[in-house]
Order: sequence, then structure tokens, then C-alpha cells
Amino acid sequence: MKPLHEIIRKPLVTEKANELSAAGNVVAFEVSRTANKIEIKQAIEQAFDVKVKTVNTMQFRGKIKRVGYNLGQRSNWKKAYVTLEEGHKIDFFGV
Repeated sequence: MKPLHEIIRKPLVTEKANELSAAGNVVAFEVSRTANKIEIKQAIEQAFDVKVKTVNTMQFRGKIKRVGYNLGQRSNWKKAYVTLEEGHKIDFFGV
């Protein structure tokens, strides 16, 4: 198994992720493109000491961006929506 920091890149703190977290106990993460759902589940459970119910993943293509005359492309990336069991919670801000 890969190290945790290679599987879980960063939590996604967006409006949609915050609404899902408040409504349905769902947390969003940017994860490694090569990680599968089982690896993501094990990494989240080990890193945050919670029980994971389900993991849904999505692949995204990097957007083509232009700076002046030059064209470039952002990296492709993968998002995971992790649904936690009842009674478990991940709080990133400690509020």
C-alpha cells in the first residue's frame, strides 16, 4: 500500500463540499489519480480515525490555460467524495 500522503492530497473546501458535509456527512478530498476506492477508504480511516461508509470518485481533465502568447495545461486530477458512518465526523477547522 502507498503512504497516506501519496493517496490523500488535500481536502476540498468548496461551497458544494461544505453543503454536503452539513447535510449528509460527506467529505471531499483531492486524491492520487492511481488510487482506487479501497485504498482511499483505508487511508481516510487510518489518517482521521473514522469509519467510512462509501467512496465515490471522479476523474477531471486539466484545463487549458493561456498566459499571454503561451498555452499550458493544468494537471489532470481525481476527486473523492467520502461518506462517513453515523456518529463520525472530520472537522478541518476545529470550530
